[in-house]
Amino acid sequence: MSVNLVDKLTKGLKRSKQFIGDRIEAAISKKEAIDEEVLDEIEEILISADIGTSLALEIIEKIRKDLYKGQGEDVVLIKKKIEEELFLTLLDVKEPPSVPTGKRAIMVVGVNGVGKTTTIAKLAWLSKSYGHGVLLAAADTFRAAAIEQLVVWGNRLGVDVIKNQPGSDPGAVVYNALKAASARGIDDLYIDTAGRLHNKEHLMRELGKIKRIVVREKDFHLITLLVLDATTGQNALNQAKIFSQFVNVDGIVLSKIDGTAKGGIVVSIAKELKIPVLYLGVGEKIEDIVAFDPSAFVRAIV
Repeated sequence: MSVNLVDKLTKGLKRSKQFIGDRIEAAISKKEAIDEEVLDEIEEILISADIGTSLALEIIEKIRKDLYKGQGEDVVLIKKKIEEELFLTLLDVKEPPSVPTGKRAIMVVGVNGVGKTTTIAKLAWLSKSYGHGVLLAAADTFRAAAIEQLVVWGNRLGVDVIKNQPGSDPGAVVYNALKAASARGIDDLYIDTAGRLHNKEHLMRELGKIKRIVVREKDFHLITLLVLDATTGQNALNQAKIFSQFVNVDGIVLSKIDGTAKGGIVVSIAKELKIPVLYLGVGEKIEDIVAFDPSAFVRAIV
């Protein structure tokens, strides 16, 4: 991880570090010896940071065992144990998607309001920084504002957007985008989708149709990314559970991680769903996105 990316991550997780790492250090440092009261306080900090009750209890039990063995009496050792357990949890997920050869069609899903369209723009910026050819597909045809927003971002990035009239068939937009991407030699096609979770059955049928259209186009490898708003905490976890019931989510992008002190939701998602977090949105600027690094993440918050 470059110095610039570490700096972005550290700044983006500043509130989580204050809420988790700094409070744990204060809890340990205020007493001469670690006792049950301190362990209870650390447990409460972990749970309130949305790490999850079961994992918090597991971590505290392992710290307790270390104490009984005469280990882990100071801040550094206890923080190291917490980092280790969080890191192992983040590694215990399914393999992130890989495309050995060929091109990618990235279907981006998530409920309205999580920052999905902005996240697509950030991912497109990232692809361009790697030297990839990029195209955007405005397949959220049920909201004129979503189409307009994607076009605005496309103009800023110098990236074309394949679109149609509001209310038109999203599948037709995706089909046209795939043909255009193939003809232009595009590497990464990002597909914006509707996010009307209140009408789950219709939405999931629509996502299934888009998936079938992409799969039929042999040139492109389908990757499905779910965007979640980190500031919504456990609600984000519930959204992930719902989407993963209907679509094969390959990875998660957590937006607005800089806006919450409860960065532990990253760990909770890994623990419960085994879906890898691939990117973090760490600010409002187009370049404020980082590829997720489990080791750097736990160091930054603990």
